[in-house]
Formats: sequence, structure tokens, C-alpha cells
Amino acid sequence: MIAIAVNSSIVDSRRVPRRQVKLLSSGRFCLNSGRNSLFARTFCYKTIRRPQFKDSPQQKKPQREFPKQDVPLAKQISARIQATGPITVASYMKEILTNPSGGYYMSKDVFGREGDFITSPEVGQIFGEMVAIWILTEWRKIGSPKPLQLVELGPGRGTLAQDILRVLTQLGLSSPDLSVHLVEISPFMCQAQANRLCFTHDEVTDPQSKHHYAGETLSGVKIFWYRSLEDVPRNFSIFYAHEFFDALPVHKLERKDGIWKEVLVDLDPGKDDTFRFVMSRAETPASKVFTQLSGQFADQRDHIEFSLDALNVINQMADRLEENGGFSLIMDYGHNGDKSDTFRAFRQHQLHNPLENPGQADLTADVDFKQLKFAAEKSQKVITFGPIFQSDFLQRLGSDVRLKVLLENAKGDQKTDLETGYNLLTHPDKMGHRFKFFAIFPRVLESILQKLPLSGFTQ
Repeated sequence: MIAIAVNSSIVDSRRVPRRQVKLLSSGRFCLNSGRNSLFARTFCYKTIRRPQFKDSPQQKKPQREFPKQDVPLAKQISARIQATGPITVASYMKEILTNPSGGYYMSKDVFGREGDFITSPEVGQIFGEMVAIWILTEWRKIGSPKPLQLVELGPGRGTLAQDILRVLTQLGLSSPDLSVHLVEISPFMCQAQANRLCFTHDEVTDPQSKHHYAGETLSGVKIFWYRSLEDVPRNFSIFYAHEFFDALPVHKLERKDGIWKEVLVDLDPGKDDTFRFVMSRAETPASKVFTQLSGQFADQRDHIEFSLDALNVINQMADRLEENGGFSLIMDYGHNGDKSDTFRAFRQHQLHNPLENPGQADLTADVDFKQLKFAAEKSQKVITFGPIFQSDFLQRLGSDVRLKVLLENAKGDQKTDLETGYNLLTHPDKMGHRFKFFAIFPRVLESILQKLPLSGFTQ
């Protein structure tokens, strides 16, 4: 276990509403309306305060132009269906979330109080600290290979990366031994992450460059942005993803008379730009692929959500871990193959009809960790651990002790705020059991992990 030194009690400026957070039956956390009661993230080590150089070229923060939605997304999808017929739920979901001109993630901040949901890193610093401790513990266990690439998929606001970097740099990791590589498709979120993480940053205009944005932290750690995992340099890497897989498009399949058919999105007759679910009349490419794999993880379910994109990412990770070394940590809400219909939408912290207001609501589906485990292990290149409850992971790494230290240094309402946030992260009826942790390691490390059990995943 690696301890975090306590130097002082400083209130961080990132806040989310206290006592306004509720758990929807679906598992995602949203904010209730009510009085503006906030809880602060309290750091008990010296924080980095970035100087504000508004006119300095070193502090250049370009104002990026984002595509304007000339044609409403509903009309774009409607025209596509009219031209080619009903589309898969996966195609619909991809358009809604990532369409360049009107996609949900592409031009606005969707996280936190002003967005449609909150995430664990936004709740409190303990989450990011425990993830950082886990990364350091496992990295040192295998000999501290350098240089180290931290690769985050779907960094959100950059809050988790910020917390991890603070711990790593406090404990001695710095450039050139450490670099950060962020996979992000949203231009808006890319700039938001850069503003949070970097002292300087700018777009990369070289057409030969695989990264499209680059920056540097105040402590000198270099950060690079990519649109695809395939573009990230193939070096020793520690991959982590928090609420990334739940946003990947899913195919919805139903078994009818022993045959897997696909749920599709079609136009609702007689209504302009209005959609409905329909069933495919025959097998589709996705249902044919799934039929070949169904014996591995379908169990007795007659309704399955199946993400080809998720399986592709896992396959890429497995190949990289075997070839270049490293390990992966996946954190998300999901299940172990025991749920079926979880596809849903959120708008303004409320459940929303996923076929209404395209581009104005978040679309998501619970992660099927049984499918991820199957995809990772089928090649025999890697071994997997979990999924386990978020509460178990955090507490086994010492989150209770860390909370106690923070409380001893907290003042006034900070104590209540810390306890409220920690309860949200670990209570079984809140985030504690809704969110799962899943790890992937190259098979070559199996003997080491048998001698030195994986921290956080074992008692």
C-alpha cells in the first residue's frame, strides 16, 4: 500500500450539489432540483494553482469553432431511414452521441450539475486517489517499467486524470518517465480537458500527426489527444476507462422462435421525424455474428444488448497488452450477464424517451461484463479479474482510512460534505454496488499475480 502524505486541508473549487443526488432505478446518478447545497472536494496535499496569463502566448487557449447544426439531427436520421430503411439501435445511438453537427457529446458539457448526470470522480477526490494508488501498486509490482504511458478512454471533464496525475507527481513520477494519452472524439470535451489539465495546450496541425491536440501540465507532464485508440503509440501502457463502455453503441437482439432477430429504429407512419422500434423480419449482420457467439454468454436470456464496438476495444487492449505490456482497469455501471433491456436516455437528470429529442439526451446501456470477459479471454493473450463492486475496490485499497484522515483535517461543513460524498461512492444502494471494476493483465504476468494477488480485487 502506498500512503498519501497529508500536508494541509485545502478546499478544491470543483463542487457538485450535496443531498441533491439521487439514484435512478437504471443505475445512473442524477441531480434533484432543490436548494443550492454544495459539498466540496477537499484535498489534503498542496494543490496546484495555475497562474492566469490572459495575454501570454504560453497560456494560449484557442477558441475552437464547433460545427453548427444546420439540419436538425432528427431530420438527418429521418432522411437516412427514408433512403435506406430502418437502422439498428447501434447506428441510431452512434448518430445521437457523435454526429459532428448535432451529436450529444460533440458541442457541450454534459457532465455535472449543468449536464445530465454526474460521475464518481466528480463526487470526491477519494475515488481518483484510490485509482492512482492501485495504478502505482500494480506498476511497481511488475518492476516499474519506464517510460509509462497512461491512456484514458473517454476522459469526461478530465477530473479523474487530474486526480491521478496529482498523486503520481506527488509520489515522484514526472516527465519524461510519464506521459498521458487521452482518447476523445468530442472537440468541446477535448478543449475542456486541456483547460483543466494543462498549463499550455494547442491544436496540432501537422497532417501526419496521429494526435490532434497536445499540452503540458504545470509539472511538465506531456498530454496528447487522439480520436481513436488505434492512434495511441504502441508502448507499455496502463489503460483505464471510467463510464466509457456504457456509451458505446449496442445492438438490441431478441430471440423469436429460436432465432435471434434485431430491434431496429424506424419512422413512425404519419408523424414527421418521429421514431419507433420495430423488429427485423430476418437475421441481420449483427444477429448473425451474435448467433455464432451466443452459446458463450447468452444464458437463458431472450433479449440481449450486444456491443461490437466494445468487443473491438477489448480486443485491441488484449493485443497491446500482450505485445507491449501494461494492464487495464475498466470502471462502469453494469452487470455480469444477468440483465437484458437496459438501453435508455437521460435528459436534465431525468429518464427520457430515447427516441425523442435526438441529440438532446444521453443514450446509454449497462455494460455486460460477461461479454467483455469473453472477448478478452478468448484469445488466451490476457487474464481478467472481476467484475467486483466499486465499494469493495475502494475499501480494500484503504478508502475508509483515507476518509478518516481527511475528516481529521476538515473544518466545519467540510466534514459533512466528505461523509455525504463518500456515502454516495460506497453505499450498496448507491454507487457502491451499481458500479463495477474489471481488470485485464497480460497472461505472461499470471505467475506474478498468483504470488502477489491483485490489490483491490482480493481481500
